[in-house]
Amino acid sequence: MMTDAEVEDAARRLFDAERERRQIRLLSLDFPQATMDDAYRVQAALVKRKVASGLHIKGWKIGLTSKAMQSALSIDIPDSGVLFDDMFFEDGGSVPPDRFIQPRIEAEIAFVMKAPLAGSDISIDDVLDATDHITPALEILDTRIERTNRETGKIRTFFDTISDNAANAGIVVGGRAAGPREADLRWIGAIVSRNGQVEETGLGAGVLDHPAKGIVWLANRLHRYGMRIEAGQVVLSGSFIRPVECRHGDQIVSDFGLFGTIRLAFAA
Repeated sequence: MMTDAEVEDAARRLFDAERERRQIRLLSLDFPQATMDDAYRVQAALVKRKVASGLHIKGWKIGLTSKAMQSALSIDIPDSGVLFDDMFFEDGGSVPPDRFIQPRIEAEIAFVMKAPLAGSDISIDDVLDATDHITPALEILDTRIERTNRETGKIRTFFDTISDNAANAGIVVGGRAAGPREADLRWIGAIVSRNGQVEETGLGAGVLDHPAKGIVWLANRLHRYGMRIEAGQVVLSGSFIRPVECRHGDQIVSDFGLFGTIRLAFAA
């Protein structure tokens, strides 16, 4: 278990790295015995620093919902991070070239909550009952920690990713909002193109077989710490595509079919 001083040191490194737009050495190399609880302690300390800097919490993101991504980080459950007000970008907008380090995007379904969600036995129906509407979304990922350490060849672990606010960086919501029971969420999908070329496609079923299952997991996890999902918060339920690398000058289009299209440019 990490000491309080070690947790604060790791959070400070991540906070400074994001402000300075640089990547730091793998935290898992410096804290090889760290546990998942330690990772969320670091994330909580990082969130506290962000709030102290003037940012406001707007919701949650759920990650590592696919078997492939879980296998890559040697983990068998999702992870979560916190959405802040400075992470929201307009549909059709542009990301400044100096905003992120190594941005990637994922296609997801966002849930906008109308009621709090808390408890240890939350069900899919509970999630849908507490949801005001769902809407297409793009998540922007970034990492303030190196993906692979050049000296050792070691790759990121769950500890690195969770500590780094689950690689959370930005969100774009757009397209057509719908009631949570208006469509079969398992069959809502997207075709994601970069500069006119299709890069990824996927369906909502790729998220734990149902996008609401990620929110079930999040509500149950938060309950362990006396926390809950609040009314008005936005929850990104997890990606159903692999991450798409984004470079300066790239134009991203995510076609959600009947649920509309989201566009985002990365300025050159």
